[in-house]
Amino acid sequence: MTAFAGAEREIGLWAFSWEIRSVNHRYLDIALRLPDSFRFLEAEVRNRIGKSVKRGHLDVTLMQKKTPSSESGLELDTTLLKKLLAATEEIEASANQTLGHFNALELLRWPGVLRESDTDREQLAPMLLELLGEAMDKIVTVRSNEGAQLAELVETRCLKMREHLADVRQRMPEVLAALRQKILARLSEVTARPDPDRLEQELVYLAQKLDVAEELDRLDAHIAETLKTLRQKEPSGRRLDFLLQEMNREANTLGSKSADSETTRASVELKVLIEQMREQIQNIE
Repeated sequence: MTAFAGAEREIGLWAFSWEIRSVNHRYLDIALRLPDSFRFLEAEVRNRIGKSVKRGHLDVTLMQKKTPSSESGLELDTTLLKKLLAATEEIEASANQTLGHFNALELLRWPGVLRESDTDREQLAPMLLELLGEAMDKIVTVRSNEGAQLAELVETRCLKMREHLADVRQRMPEVLAALRQKILARLSEVTARPDPDRLEQELVYLAQKLDVAEELDRLDAHIAETLKTLRQKEPSGRRLDFLLQEMNREANTLGSKSADSETTRASVELKVLIEQMREQIQNIE
């Protein structure tokens, strides 16, 4: 299900933001991007996302940048500075002469003497996970709203399918009667007279072969189960996908048994509606 959400917060000298993008997928697939210093959070982040979302491809990114106040967050490594000064004194003592003068700025340029304040990653972890929760709440809300709209579209198509099934069921006695009259009319043109009992048996067999009541009943049952599933609170995308496969199978059988053009047309319309629903079902968790 397509959706986007984000959440930002300044924590200490840093500004953190989560961005989550969601698109359709048959299963839950998480693409996670974390700064190297926070990769230890990966397992917990995946676990928390999995508790909120069961289906879809999610691009999840944590971004970290300095705040304006971070410029003052510089620390002097006094230990390194003392070692550096001691080393210069030792060199001069070994050379038995003063090698030259240097100022404080040159010392500050030495790698590691001046550094940014260290951030306690473990201390930040709970706040980053809390911020992730805010982003997940937003994206779940967006997905829920979209899911409600999709459910309404699927329900509308289910009701349209019921109309086609009712038309086919109403026409079946007329179709079978017309088929019987057609066969009898052709037999009247034949010189030889068939055995009446055998003819009746063949007509009954043909009527049974073309009877689609069972397929119509199963389609009705699948539609009812689909509508029931749409109203459930738990994830239902995979179950709906299975029900649509069964509907498509019954619609194909209905078309293969068709004895008139109207039933064939109804079968085609049913398959069109099922395919439209299948496309929408891929978006439903």
